[in-house]
Amino acid sequence: MSVVGQCLAAFIFGSAVGFLVQRSRFCNTAALRDAMLFKTYRNTKALLVTMMILTVGFTTFMTFGDGVPLQFDVGINQVIGLFLFGIGMVLAGACTVSTWVKAGEGNVGAIWALLFTFIGMFLFSLVWSYTYWPPASATMTGEPNLAGLQFGFANAATLQEETGIPALFFGLIQTAVLYAIYQAILRKERRIAEQHAPVSQPVAAARTVLESKS
Repeated sequence: MSVVGQCLAAFIFGSAVGFLVQRSRFCNTAALRDAMLFKTYRNTKALLVTMMILTVGFTTFMTFGDGVPLQFDVGINQVIGLFLFGIGMVLAGACTVSTWVKAGEGNVGAIWALLFTFIGMFLFSLVWSYTYWPPASATMTGEPNLAGLQFGFANAATLQEETGIPALFFGLIQTAVLYAIYQAILRKERRIAEQHAPVSQPVAAARTVLESKS
């Protein structure tokens, strides 16, 4: 495919994803924040379904597809970085995807958040290039990793290589766990709905009669 074709395909795909995200109001931040703070699970269920589809698709590709998958180190630097990124998402009120959508809708706060996201990434790239701290992974720089910060690799491709078991097997296990969480949320929503369900008319009438006699 030519460069123009690749750009056109990326534009069409990006536009479709942007339209779906904007219309569905999907947000990774809301998926976790709303579940913990407000006990609403609309975005949480959408996130779980997305993760299940991606898990099956990705591990199927790892098992039967071609190509060399990227391997990402797992270390303390990732834990700290993800924690700080999560704080930033909550303060901004949206994940990066939702920030793009809100900025496109004219939300001034989202525009500022997006602007400083770019500034932060640029400044960090300068620090990364100059000091290699946190230690850059070997897949990016060719330099050895600092053993004190790195826990090693952890993904389906690595498990497949180490155990000889197809990556799809591990993907199905993860999908089953995600599905169990999804079903638990559905059961909780049904219990909440039953607790707040209006009393039926016959029961309400009988209750009124009993109250009038008492």
